[in-house]
Amino acid sequence: MTTKIHFVTPILMMLVVFNLNAVTKNQITCTGSTTVLPIAQATAEVFMNSHPDINISIRGGGSGVGVAALQNGTTDICNSSRPLKSKEISAAKAKGINPVSYAIANDAISIIVHKDNPLKDISIQQIKDIYTGKIKNWKVLGGPNLPIVVISRDVSSGTYEVFNEKVLAGAKVEGSAQLLASNNAVLSSVSNTPGAIGYVGLGYVNDSVKLISVNGIIPSEATVKNGSYILSRKLYMYTNGKAKGDVANYLGFIQSEKGQQIIQELGFINIK
Repeated sequence: MTTKIHFVTPILMMLVVFNLNAVTKNQITCTGSTTVLPIAQATAEVFMNSHPDINISIRGGGSGVGVAALQNGTTDICNSSRPLKSKEISAAKAKGINPVSYAIANDAISIIVHKDNPLKDISIQQIKDIYTGKIKNWKVLGGPNLPIVVISRDVSSGTYEVFNEKVLAGAKVEGSAQLLASNNAVLSSVSNTPGAIGYVGLGYVNDSVKLISVNGIIPSEATVKNGSYILSRKLYMYTNGKAKGDVANYLGFIQSEKGQQIIQELGFINIK
């Protein structure tokens, strides 16, 4: 009887080991809000550095996209810049999904205009009148004789949902408004368009645009935490049931002192 001996080359052994490592790496998926996106990206990077056996993949698209992914069981974490609606929770439960919320940060929907705009303050009613088409020129508000370019988020955005609730009270955005898919898109459009007005999460505000106060209050850590800034909100991550294992550890890191410090450094406001 002849015995055949099979030799495995060093290169093949290396490939086998590499493939085994790739297969055994634990995966966490996060989907949803573009406001929460930089928080998820920054905290995931730090978390993965200390947990090399875990890979966290992150996708934006808006809170509505994240909610749909959670309902369909295609994401571990839904990133949302608003609380889930009762009808969304009911729809999830009908599919055997039990959404559980984790508050990860405080935020302020920040009203921004082109940096050359002399306006310093605006009221909630004036914002509503601009977005519903009643005010069409900055001269009505004491500004230059310049048409107002209205820039909004699209309807899949959680930021739009909160803006709609707190500012528009359900009224429709005027028809000529630009409806954009992300905070960065709004920021870019406002910075490059004289006469533009838009709104973004506080962490996105930079020197390319001008941040204006609302009802005399500028968004800040103090005014958001004490509720005096009217467009304050919390940012959330949702899981199916109470988070367990690697997902629980990642969420715990975000809510920890170190995670909250990262959030502060991004320009958002901690929950502590």
